[in-house]
Amino acid sequence: MHTTVFERVRPRTSVVDNALAGTRRSVFWIEDAAAARVQHPTLSGDLVADLVVVGGGYSGLWTALLAKRENPDARVVLLEAKTIGWAASGRNGGFCEASLTHGEENGRSRFADEYDQLERLGLANLDAIESIIAELGIDAEFERNGAIDLATEPHQVDWLRESAGGEHALFLDETAVRAQVNSPTYLAGVWNTRTSALVHPAKLAVGLAKAAADAGVEIFENTPVRGLDSAGLSVEQGTDVRTDHGTIRARRTALATNVFPSLLKRNTLRTVPVYDYVLMTEPLTDDQLASIGWGGRQGLGDASNQFHYYRLSRDNRILFGGYDAIYHYGGRIREQYEDRPATFRRLAEHFFTTFPQLDGVRFSHRWAGAIDTCSRFCAFFGAARGGRIAYATGYTGLGVASTHFGAQVMLDLLAGRETERTSLEMVRSRPLPFPPEPLASLGINATRWSLNRADHNEGKRNLLLKGLDAVGLGFDS
Repeated sequence: MHTTVFERVRPRTSVVDNALAGTRRSVFWIEDAAAARVQHPTLSGDLVADLVVVGGGYSGLWTALLAKRENPDARVVLLEAKTIGWAASGRNGGFCEASLTHGEENGRSRFADEYDQLERLGLANLDAIESIIAELGIDAEFERNGAIDLATEPHQVDWLRESAGGEHALFLDETAVRAQVNSPTYLAGVWNTRTSALVHPAKLAVGLAKAAADAGVEIFENTPVRGLDSAGLSVEQGTDVRTDHGTIRARRTALATNVFPSLLKRNTLRTVPVYDYVLMTEPLTDDQLASIGWGGRQGLGDASNQFHYYRLSRDNRILFGGYDAIYHYGGRIREQYEDRPATFRRLAEHFFTTFPQLDGVRFSHRWAGAIDTCSRFCAFFGAARGGRIAYATGYTGLGVASTHFGAQVMLDLLAGRETERTSLEMVRSRPLPFPPEPLASLGINATRWSLNRADHNEGKRNLLLKGLDAVGLGFDS
């Protein structure tokens, strides 16, 4: 077995100890957006609505806002179990990617006949998000700087060279990539100049909530939905959406519950929660920033199966996350899973291998969150109960931009519209379900072990990964 650069070049223990000494378990983005956050009431009493949106993350916020913009006279209600943007939408890396399919290779392998169309729609989707944020004056710290895919091992250089092409995917050799961002681990890169942006995750959620409320959406926080009752109701009457302190008779309902258990039995085994971990540094000094360059402020991610992603904040902190992706038996979501000292220490070690010149930098925040992973690694959609309920989920960590597309799909499905979006095989098909336990744990952990092994074997995939590739369940990033 080969070693990776993160094993060949390890920082001193004292450097890592010092960097982690003052770290607190808290989401920087949510803290930073606290001043702009508006509290919304808890639902108390019964209502009647044209549309109820369940979930106050990006998917639900976009759905409610777009529905109200489409039909200002409609009564649109959004229900959030806790507070707006507290989960994935407030704690992700802030990479706003055009891809609807979690990358070209995953998209072409699953939707070959329509991939070019999906690529066009994904870019239009990102353009629309940029336009709406500007139009509404949302201070989401949106930066259309592109992203660089990085080779940190020799075998990855050819992968990147093959993926480059055209004016918006520029191959960078070792000298060129280190001129953009200076790390001794970089061997090459591909700068995707058009298809990626950065945002402040929590400020985007807070901004969307304000825009939705200003448009007339009624938002209720701390209002978990306990059930969807449609027995005895016509399709036109809709669904009774039950909460602890009131029921809403909703003509149409959009489910935007992300990683949390679906309110529809048909989707029970379609997603699993996988935990992702992040560190955030204190703001870099001018000298520290100069030592690594990064004048273009691009998003960065390496080409390994167990990959790192990292970016700069507005005040020049570095967010550094990824690598470990942890599934817990039974697909449970628990707050205690968010604190994993071994993973945070590993991330810190990898950070200083990447940027040894930042010796002395300390981490201020550490946090984690659960990703809604499905077996095709990109979102899936559908309608239920005669078209009165729609859902979008399974974004697998690439939902910052694609939730806007998912919201449009849900609104199309609820309106019974035949559109370019609803005609897509990606929209009409569904991923295979995960098996029940204990098979789910065995399969997921064996796959993770195999991906790690491939990273340590020049990218060569073993029989398990080749078998998954053959049946359409493979993934390499």
